[in-house]
Parts: sequence; structure tokens; C-alpha cells
Amino acid sequence: MAQSSSGPTPGTDSGPSERDAGTARDSETSRDAQTSRTSQDSGASGNSQTSRTSRTPRASRTSRTSPASRYEAEHEQFRETCREFLDREVVPHHARWERDGIVDRSVWRAAGRAGLLGIGVDAAYGGGGEPDYRYPAVFAREIMWARATAPGFVAHNDVIATYLAERTTDEQRKRWLPGLCAGELIAAIAMSEPDAGSNVADIRTTAVRDGDAYVLNGQKTFITNGENADVIVVAAKTAPERGAQGISLLVVERGAPGLTRGRRMEKLGWHASDTCELFFDDCRVPAENLIGKENAGLAYMMAGLPRERLSIATVAVGAAERMLADTLEYARTREAFGQPIGTLQHNRFQLATMDTELTIAQVFLDHCVTELNAGRLSVTDAAKVKWWTTELQVDIANRCLQIHGGYGYLKESAISREWANSRVQTIYGGTTEVMKELIGRSLGL
Repeated sequence: MAQSSSGPTPGTDSGPSERDAGTARDSETSRDAQTSRTSQDSGASGNSQTSRTSRTPRASRTSRTSPASRYEAEHEQFRETCREFLDREVVPHHARWERDGIVDRSVWRAAGRAGLLGIGVDAAYGGGGEPDYRYPAVFAREIMWARATAPGFVAHNDVIATYLAERTTDEQRKRWLPGLCAGELIAAIAMSEPDAGSNVADIRTTAVRDGDAYVLNGQKTFITNGENADVIVVAAKTAPERGAQGISLLVVERGAPGLTRGRRMEKLGWHASDTCELFFDDCRVPAENLIGKENAGLAYMMAGLPRERLSIATVAVGAAERMLADTLEYARTREAFGQPIGTLQHNRFQLATMDTELTIAQVFLDHCVTELNAGRLSVTDAAKVKWWTTELQVDIANRCLQIHGGYGYLKESAISREWANSRVQTIYGGTTEVMKELIGRSLGL
């Protein structure tokens, strides 16, 4: 089993191998059966608006009959653990969380008990000790299939894996990791500022050394898990005169003097995911909370971005798959002009096109997962998979909503919520435009 190493290696931007192409697409999709279905399928029963409850169709989407599949029996067992957890601890409460704009902290502890937090963290610190990214990928996909916009487990796990397990000292790991893996502590990362988004070099937050502490001043915005977070990884300039090369990473803990949480931000989608502003006013942070070396923050962030962007791509493909599956079911049961709308040529071609596009996206996503596990996922390939899959997600959301017609425009419909939730994917983690800039530079342009 391939395992991830300490960081990505630039310049390995080869495309998917022939082997990847032959094994990548989940045999899990019920739509694979489309190649053999006849017009009699139009009588299939179902309702695209219902949350998943039937195990039979779900199981058919995740059966891995090919011996070359990238998933193994252990991953499928883990998938069932994820599903059971989501069905029990998340789905029954999700509508309330969407209304409240925040989740119950108890669900984090439940996730910890289920072994879903800190999957790659050494068991000595309370983690799962499994560096294989396929496990977090399975979890992210199942979250999307449950239509859950929160809790922010993906961000939490990525912060732990990228910064708090790899860049910290043993003393820091002992202090933070057990709580993070148990769900007693919740993690967030604070990079974005009102005047600094995709270009982290523009951040204005500063951290000035004062004896045995750093004095932090500045503001952060769009912080996922910001309201619930107990451990916040903050990017700040410790040497402003050095620009981007003067950034350091500091951990600010709940209750730190000078830390204020701003308003809960109202968003177009992802309503249950608490997102807020953070203010640091002469906030004293112990010097022992510095992650790694001073002024090395940019290098750490650049090393962590490929995994972050891969996780966004994983969410994108999972969400798009769910939308397409729901729309296929709707197209089989909704009738117009005396026949199921899925049998009308335009709709049938639209669905066939989306299925093809998702197959191709899954191939490249699988390739990138393999590269990450081998420690070879490049910044360029991560940019490619991030922009391509998220733009596809937005496009599929739009086309699926169109097929749902007027019902799709209702706020109560699942596809309308997925349409809204999809839109941010091309923005955070680096906008599509920035991703293309990175790729363009790799071409020598």
C-alpha cells in the first residue's frame, strides 16, 4: 500500500496512466447500468428529493468488482463506518444546523469515537495511524452523498494532517493531537484576510516577538470552523520587510487574550458550516506555539496546498456524482409529453455527457490520489484537478437544476441547495483563475 511522504515533488505533471484510466471510475454508479437499460426503465420508482435510506442502490454504487480497483476491502469497510456515522449523527440534525448556521460540538466527539478524525495521525497521539489518503477521500465522498454541508470534518482533518502532525514538535503534538483526534478540540486555519485572498503574500496580520510570546495584530475572514475552533493555525508576518518570505505559522488557542470572533457570516450555501471573522488585538501567543521555523510559513503552506486542493476536488466529484444520480432518478420518473423526460433526446444527451465528464474527472482524481500517496503530487497537477473538477461540479449543478425544471428552483429541493453549495468550490482553496496561472507558469509562459 502506497503511503504519503513529507511533501509534494514539483515537476511530476504527467497525465493519468493507462492503468489508472482502466481502473479509475467507480463501478459504484447506478448510472453505469445506463449502457444496458431500455426504455422500460422509465417505470422505475424513486424520488430524487429523498435523503438516502435504501442500502441496496447505495451498495451498488460502491461495489468494487474489478481486482484493479483503487479501493480495497478495508476501504469499503471504512465506507460503511462513515455511512453509519453520518446516518446516525449528522443526517437527523442537519436541517437544524442549516437553520442555526453552526453544528453541535457533540458531533465532533462522536466523530472522534468513530475514528473519523486524525485518520493519518500516529496512533501514539490518538490517531488512526493510516497515511493512505484513500480513507479521507472515502469520508469526504460519503459526506457529499449524505448532502451534509457540516461539520467541517474535511478542513479539520486537512489542518491536522498538513500542519499539526507534520510540522510540530513532539511536545506540541502531545498537547494538541489527542484532543483533535478525539473531537474534544476543533481545528481551523486562518489565512484569508479582507484584502488578501488567493495571494497570501498580501496578508497584513503581523506577529512581533516580545519575550516569550508573539504579539499578534490583524484580521482574518472566511474562516471555516472559525466559531467552534479551539486550535487556529494563523498565518502572520514575523518579518514584514521580507514580504512573502517573512510569514510564520502560529497556533492561537481558544481563550487567548486579544482574540475576538466576529459575526457569523451568512453565505449563499454551506449554511451549517460555521464561518466567521477573527480579530487579533495585541493577542499574546506563546512562542512555543510557533509551527516549525520562523519565516518558513509560506513554504509550509505551499507544501500543504496540493493536499488541500485534492480534498476540494474529492468533494467536487462526490457532490457532482450525487447530483447526477438524483437527476437520473428524477428523469426516469418525471413525465412530459407522455414520456419520462430522460427519454427525450436532449435530456438523454445531457445526462450522457455529464456521465462521461464525471468518468474522466474520476480518472484524473484517482491519478492525483495515487500521486499524493506516493509523495509526488505536484503543485501543478493539484491546480489542474482542483479547477477542472470544481468547474465541472458547478456546471453539472446548473444542468441538473435545469432538468429538474420548476421543482429544481424551489428552495426545499435538494438540487437547489446543491447548486448553491457548489458555487464556492471554484473560489476557495485558490480561484480557478489562480489555478490556471499556476499551470500557465509551469508551461514556461
